[in-house]
Amino acid sequence: MASVSLGPKIKVMRRREGWTQKRLAEQLGISPSYLNLIENGKRPLPAQLLIKLTTVLSIDLSELAEDDDDRLLSDVMEVLGDELFEPFALANTDARELVANVPSAARALCALYDAYRGQREKAELMGERLVETGQLAADDGRPGLPSEEVSDLLQRTGNHYPELEEAAEALWRRTGLDLNALQWGLVNVLEDDLGISVRFVHSGALPHSVRRYDPDRRLLEISEVLPPRSRHFQLAHVIGLLWQSDALDRLSSDPRLTTEDSRHLARVALANYFAGAVLMPYTPFLEAARSMRYDVELLGHRFRVSFEQVCHRLTTMRRAGHSGVPFHLVRTDVAGNISKKFAASGIRFARYSGLCPKWNVFDALRSSGDIRVQVSAMPDGKRYFSIARTLRKGEAGYHASHAIHVMELGCPVEFAGDLVYADGIDVDNAERSVEVGVTCRLCPRERCTERAMPSVHQGLHVDENIRALAFYAATEKSS
Repeated sequence: MASVSLGPKIKVMRRREGWTQKRLAEQLGISPSYLNLIENGKRPLPAQLLIKLTTVLSIDLSELAEDDDDRLLSDVMEVLGDELFEPFALANTDARELVANVPSAARALCALYDAYRGQREKAELMGERLVETGQLAADDGRPGLPSEEVSDLLQRTGNHYPELEEAAEALWRRTGLDLNALQWGLVNVLEDDLGISVRFVHSGALPHSVRRYDPDRRLLEISEVLPPRSRHFQLAHVIGLLWQSDALDRLSSDPRLTTEDSRHLARVALANYFAGAVLMPYTPFLEAARSMRYDVELLGHRFRVSFEQVCHRLTTMRRAGHSGVPFHLVRTDVAGNISKKFAASGIRFARYSGLCPKWNVFDALRSSGDIRVQVSAMPDGKRYFSIARTLRKGEAGYHASHAIHVMELGCPVEFAGDLVYADGIDVDNAERSVEVGVTCRLCPRERCTERAMPSVHQGLHVDENIRALAFYAATEKSS
């Protein structure tokens, strides 16, 4: 049986085609009254009817994906959690009905809110500029952040690109690359096949950069400060930019990338994808991951890549019929700002704010360089197993500045047994899970001592005679 939540989607698709309930019921061989119950979520959609429906209405099963609805619902609830909407007293059921019955309007609401936030941020920046310099900053008129648009693109495609996977495999077959001499093999591809001169230069020649390509001189310079694994990645990245230029243009021409900045950023992300596929070929990498039980550090040694590169590659193992563990990935800085995110595991990330402070990434900050593990429980009851570790980034040298990032890699708890990191951990004991949320405004856990703002579910309760452990946490009297 398919979920009853599919009914409202079917109603939307039927109306989109201009069909009446009677006409669709006749095509499906059921009564109009039964179809009415299905469309209103009062009866589940049997599997045989679902298959017939896709033929009758010429729709793709992916259009009925519940995971997309869940993600859209999470975004809408986060939007409606803004103080801007408090006077309207909107309930969670309002958000659910909007997503179920008019998903296009729900997406439009999110797009409008994105634009509102973008304009609000610009106004704040212009105000700061006015206070500091007495001059207004120019408004470039750009919409939302390119990073968010590219992140949405990767999420929609499942972060898997068969065309780039095939191109990476073809590169190995055509050039006979050798893992033990990968640097010079990649250099030969650039010089012999693409006519690019490659030079490894001292750090002073590339101040504040690690790679520079001059298309006019057809010269690629790589900084000496990069370790071999990073040199390999940069070489493969440039091969992707040049050799797969048409494919990158095609894949980044998605109409939901609304600016040139977004499309350029998408090309960079896709070239990075290609580089990862070259350094960690799909089938050998997946087989090694399974045999090593997803030991990230051992995989890094096997394929001569970094911890972060392995984590990224593990999220792309989504080939039909030959896929790996469905992972989510998030990278933050010490302030909790999210710089990368992807969720094949089904976990929800906040779109407009940072992470819950109980996420594993913040525990990893307390033990720099060590891998931390966590079994977490989300408010919807879903549980996840994750690992997290700090990453040191920046320039080389004694006086150089460095930034600390944290990488978290996680999966649904039912896959935890496939990971070496779960050994000795009672992942089946739900009571031992750490209760985490998406964001404070959406989290219903009133008694959380980490709460930084009131929840939209219960609102703000103030009792001047009682002070809870956290100001916005519920007290005995107010609960």
